[in-house]
Amino acid sequence: MSGSPNASSSINVTRLLAEAATKSGVLWIEVPDGGTHAVWFVWHDDEDPRGAGPAVYVVSGSGEQTLPQLPDEVTVILRSKDTGARLLRLKATARAIDPTTPEWDGPAEVLRANRLNATGDVLARWREGATIHVLTPHGIPDEGPGGYAADSGRVTVAPARGATARWRPWHWRGRG
Repeated sequence: MSGSPNASSSINVTRLLAEAATKSGVLWIEVPDGGTHAVWFVWHDDEDPRGAGPAVYVVSGSGEQTLPQLPDEVTVILRSKDTGARLLRLKATARAIDPTTPEWDGPAEVLRANRLNATGDVLARWREGATIHVLTPHGIPDEGPGGYAADSGRVTVAPARGATARWRPWHWRGRG
């Protein structure tokens, strides 16, 4: 973590991570040389016997959010529910679960229970064309309370060409 070691030593990072993950429904996965992707996720804690918690479960693929193939190591960025600002940035181990193994059933059930507006047999659709990733955060956060990077983390979007053929589009009965 950048910043002074004294500022970060008074913060219980494990507790802050669990609190931030349970209060938010969106996090960002930063893939090395692959950009940053906002994703819907489910936080899975140790107290639930159905999974490999504490971990983040993410589903992508057919009928779900799109993600590139995740490498073994990614960076997870969590936001503050109160301000929406960056709260924690830490490394996580990413692992795809094989849908033909019994290990797949627990995370799939946890995700299905929290999947809003799901239609049809979600588990069958996920088994056929989706990937469930387990992201296990580890180590000391790169950023957190008491030590944030100086840059904002925002990315400038290049302007696109306009869709109209003329400078001023035609309006019925002229323009006022």
